Amino acid sequence: MRVFDELCPKPPMWTVDWDAVHAEFPWVRAMDGVPQDAVHHAEGDVATHTRMACEALTRIPEWRARPSDERTLLFAAVLLHDSAKPFRTQIEDGRITAHGHSRAGDLLVRKVLWEMGAPAPWREHVAALVRHHQVPFWALERPDLERIAFRVSLLARNDDLVILATADILGRVCGDADEVLENIALYRDYCRELRCLDGPRVFPSDHARFQYFRTPGRDPGYAAYDDTRVEVTVLSGLPGVGKDHWIGTHRADWPVVSLDAVRARLGVGPGGDQRPVAAAAFEMAREHLRAKQRFVWNATNVSRQMRDRCIGLAADYHARITLIGLEAPPATLRARNSARPEPVPAAVIDRLAAKWEAPDPTEAHTVEWIDTR
Repeated sequence: MRVFDELCPKPPMWTVDWDAVHAEFPWVRAMDGVPQDAVHHAEGDVATHTRMACEALTRIPEWRARPSDERTLLFAAVLLHDSAKPFRTQIEDGRITAHGHSRAGDLLVRKVLWEMGAPAPWREHVAALVRHHQVPFWALERPDLERIAFRVSLLARNDDLVILATADILGRVCGDADEVLENIALYRDYCRELRCLDGPRVFPSDHARFQYFRTPGRDPGYAAYDDTRVEVTVLSGLPGVGKDHWIGTHRADWPVVSLDAVRARLGVGPGGDQRPVAAAAFEMAREHLRAKQRFVWNATNVSRQMRDRCIGLAADYHARITLIGLEAPPATLRARNSARPEPVPAAVIDRLAAKWEAPDPTEAHTVEWIDTR
């Protein structure tokens, strides 16, 4: 990303031009004056912490040794790691908290970088780091740590996560910094032992990976028998990305379970009660699955939770699932939506974009991101 590259500190001085950063990004300015828990953040507001974390990043030898494009990506991740705190900070029983800011940050980062035109793999790498940036702090206390480490390795890199977490801690004034740095080092060693520190975890097959992430306690090295019986393609994308066009080009002879078609049949608008629409669509899907008939599931499916309902049903019938994430730039979506006979209300699209989670490799046998501009 050009703007991040221009602002990223460079040798030999490695200086953070915070005034330029502050002037460039509105989400940085939104951090000004946002209070933090003084126990873990005695340095001051969120903006002060973010500046200090960026400055700490430049002192980390592993970051300096990286190629320039990787340094830029990590600089962007540090800038964005607490970007959701202005929207999650509140006072509870006299204490300042920002519960859920990592997950909210994932959503915010995706939307911000999408609007800036960032390439999808770059964007998702940064978003995954932001989503998981606190994991190394308390890593040894999490029962699901292995699955998290593997997921990070498939979307980003765990050694990147270690650098981000280190910059985060070094950019604080807190009494337990040494203890947390030890935890981060333990997380690095843990990922190295699991063979997922600087690259993606390798599974015996796509089916083994799919089953591992759907089955708690499963051995990641288990070569699961492939008992799939039918193919299902699940689409994901905001209104206007071109789902119908993609189907016509790539799945023209497949039956389609389309929520838009069900809405039209039931007379339910995009802003109306979607429960009868979903119920009818799921029944159509079951009919195809019982008949072992391949089909396409055509819906926005912008959240992982919504996709999991579709994918879970298909998995129960031993389907091999391909998940297609379609996307296009915001201006393209607006133009396409305006050209529709019945445009989706802008408020509905904004609401969907705010909770958009791009598909990731833990969700299906095959996952693709496709730009339809």
